[in-house]
Amino acid sequence: MAIHKILVTGSNGQLGWELAQAASSFTQFEFVFVDRNAMDLSKPNEFESVIALFAPDAIINTAAYTTVDKAETEKELAHIINAEAVASLAGIAKIRNIPFITFSTDYVFSGNATTPYLPDTQREPVNYYGQTKADGEQMAIAANENTIIIRTSWVFSSHGNNFVKTMLRLMKDRDALNIVGDQKGRPTYAKDLAMATIQLLIAINAGATIKGVYHYANTGETTWFAFAEKIKELAGLECNLSAISSDQFPTPAKRPFYSVLDTHKIEKDLGIQIPNWEMALKQCIQQLTHF
Repeated sequence: MAIHKILVTGSNGQLGWELAQAASSFTQFEFVFVDRNAMDLSKPNEFESVIALFAPDAIINTAAYTTVDKAETEKELAHIINAEAVASLAGIAKIRNIPFITFSTDYVFSGNATTPYLPDTQREPVNYYGQTKADGEQMAIAANENTIIIRTSWVFSSHGNNFVKTMLRLMKDRDALNIVGDQKGRPTYAKDLAMATIQLLIAINAGATIKGVYHYANTGETTWFAFAEKIKELAGLECNLSAISSDQFPTPAKRPFYSVLDTHKIEKDLGIQIPNWEMALKQCIQQLTHF
């Protein structure tokens, strides 16, 4: 069955919003976007009736509990949204025999590696948020072996709350900032991730077998400090940035020191070239400064 009508959860999030911006360019698809009011991921028992109402040919779940530090105390809510709800959606997609795509995080890994994490690397989350996402992956695949999981990292966009927008705001307000310099990863422009997600739908319609875990992040790796320096440079801001260690910036949830994702599998299966993070950042900042 060809995919035409696609239900997307989390329409107000960074990825959901970017998918909505891209949707009009792909007239072969009819996208239906729902926010928390229409489909609350903390209430999995309501999913079936909502999905039956829309009768989609595919489900894309971009909604998630993403407040990493709060998850250390709001454990039950974080687990319902990131694990139980994802498993429920996967199960409904299996019953309806339609593709299900959901998104996960670099935080499912320990951060102790020195080479990029492969999709089949063992999960060892360092914080409870990462644990809920790891549980969600396992539970979704258990509920539906055809589940498609795309892990991503350090997501930014011109929409929503993210590191880029926070840095732009703080650099305008302050003369100096301390930024963690000992955590390394790959930033991801939600706009590029949205395009890759649509390309994945096109590949499925063309008969490709797509299932299991993929990684997507923009190419090149960096630290939060170097990321902030590039934001400052591209935005033409004056602010004195200093690199500090993670120990100097304690947070309720521990962060992985190294969470670089290997993206070769998605590049190969979709035949895509992923843009460099610096080019993606430049595009995002240009969009933000044009408003």
